[in-house]
Amino acid sequence: MEIICKNCHQSFKGHYCGNCGQTAETHPINWHFLWHDIRKTLLHFDDGITYTAKQLFTRPGHSIREFIEGKRVRYFKPISLVMLLATAYVALIHLLNIETIVNANHPDPSTGIDARKVAEWLQEHFAWITLAFIPIHTIGTAITFRKQGYNFFEYFVLNTYKASQKLYISILFIPVFYYYSGTPAINTITKIILLIDFVLYFWTNQQFFNHLSKTKTFFLTLLTHLIFWSFILIIACIGIFINNRL
Repeated sequence: MEIICKNCHQSFKGHYCGNCGQTAETHPINWHFLWHDIRKTLLHFDDGITYTAKQLFTRPGHSIREFIEGKRVRYFKPISLVMLLATAYVALIHLLNIETIVNANHPDPSTGIDARKVAEWLQEHFAWITLAFIPIHTIGTAITFRKQGYNFFEYFVLNTYKASQKLYISILFIPVFYYYSGTPAINTITKIILLIDFVLYFWTNQQFFNHLSKTKTFFLTLLTHLIFWSFILIIACIGIFINNRL
């Protein structure tokens, strides 16, 4: 039996309109419709977040390689996941009034830079800065692992999920940040997170490039980090130079 599409008015047979994709059966807008929509959306959202988190902390490199190769239905999209987690992290920091900026000096006479204001700006733009760091990390990965058969954009996906790992860890450390808020211990906690981040980075690379030896993967991972921090240092120096010229 032919059905007239309520969206584009084309006739079709089956469950979906071949012209616009509208379903054949549309339900009236009522409480049942809204409840079904909310439940379906939230459950799918929650499933994507939890499933991706489980994969990133049980078999990170294997799962990311599978995603790149096309197994993507159950995974939360990489960039969306980073933005969501970064926003959640910043929101919790502000909501709990956690002070993560400790021992920041007033404007340095030699540079004219107020370390506290810079730190506050970095915290306010944390989500975008996290996203901006990913291509810089990707440049390092593309250089050090250039012979492994992946292109820049595939390495970008790899590093985006690595950024999500770090954000998951940072969110888990929120209670610790809250307990030590405003104390010098915050700096130590930040260093611990950086160490955990490197361990996760190495573990993920070890699984992702599973045909390489652990020793080679470790040193290539270390070199990737050195390239990343070199770029950050260059960008910081350029920023200081521009600030002094203004």
